[in-house]
Amino acid sequence: MRTTLGTDGIRTEAEGLRGQLLRWRRHLHQHPEPSFQESETAAFIASELEAMGLQPSRPLAHAVMVDIGRPGRRRAALRADIDALPLQEETGLPFASTRPGYMHACGHDGHTAILLGVARLLSSRADSLPGQVRLLFQPAEEVPPGGAEAMIAAGVLDGVDAIAGLHLWATLTSGRAVATPGPAWAAADRFRAVVQGRAAHGAQPHRAIDALEAACRAVCALQTIVSRRVDPVQTAVVSVGTLHAGEAFNIIAGSATLEGTVRAFDEGVRRQVRTAVDDILRQTAAAAGAGLDLEYIDGYPPLVNDPEVTALTHRVAADVLGAGAVQAGPLEMAADDFGRFLQRVPGCYLTLGAGGADPAKAFPHHHPRFTIDEDVLPLGLAILAGVAMEMLTAS
Repeated sequence: MRTTLGTDGIRTEAEGLRGQLLRWRRHLHQHPEPSFQESETAAFIASELEAMGLQPSRPLAHAVMVDIGRPGRRRAALRADIDALPLQEETGLPFASTRPGYMHACGHDGHTAILLGVARLLSSRADSLPGQVRLLFQPAEEVPPGGAEAMIAAGVLDGVDAIAGLHLWATLTSGRAVATPGPAWAAADRFRAVVQGRAAHGAQPHRAIDALEAACRAVCALQTIVSRRVDPVQTAVVSVGTLHAGEAFNIIAGSATLEGTVRAFDEGVRRQVRTAVDDILRQTAAAAGAGLDLEYIDGYPPLVNDPEVTALTHRVAADVLGAGAVQAGPLEMAADDFGRFLQRVPGCYLTLGAGGADPAKAFPHHHPRFTIDEDVLPLGLAILAGVAMEMLTAS
């Protein structure tokens, strides 16, 4: 894939929008809305786009889409996720969340501000674009099945030749970026198992079927999937995040509920692990004489970047950030439903460092004290705008 447009002037224009980027990001940070509930967020985005003279549409109730430029030889798409998390903020920022129990703890407020900045920058040169850029403001990235699947069903990828997006990353040094060709982020599935035993007094264990003990054995056995069933040259994760059982210290639990996640890059490994999770949970429960109710939810697919679009993205990001600031890998066991878009059209999802000069001191994503280095917002804007323009002329 060859490109003919550079990024000359784009970073300067992006820097000129710094103040507006901060206002957008901080407004969004103060008014978070969780997945599938982003009504005020979507209305705000649409209003800002209309103020730019654009004509946004609503492919879903909580989604916003806008086309910039005129239909031409190619159509490029850019995506930002707009949802927040059910988490009580503890940052102490002057623009902290005003909604108890919710916060932007994953950078989506920054992603949305960046894409609004792209809209502002590209709208000023819409007549000179050699094609059309479609901006997608997507709800519900955080909760499977996610918003990407519904947006695709609504036709947002119709006529799109390539797509790009970025994720601000607090554990990566600000001003550095990762653009990895091929598998880059993992598939993510979820399971919930209820072990059904029989409660009894703690002094009479022979009258019980101890659901807690069976669940504990299951948790330990699940850890053998990766160490003993998956080819060691492959990569997978099985993590149990919750285990709830019992009501009193002297009553043997009659039921126990555990929940966990499975991560993998390879679809074959993903299926293998799912089968193993099912086998271990059922057999462990049966060995204890207990029943089992298992719900296994296929989450997001692996996020696989197109090599040619990734090479283009790498070049643009290097132009913006400087030579040596962009690398391929390492792989991320995190997941994002941007992978669904990449199953339909070629594209690239870039990770942009937002952890300041020392990301080791940054709080991780989904933490109540999570925040981003706002200085990278103009960089993200310049990268995405440059990538979109390059994709319009790529052969």
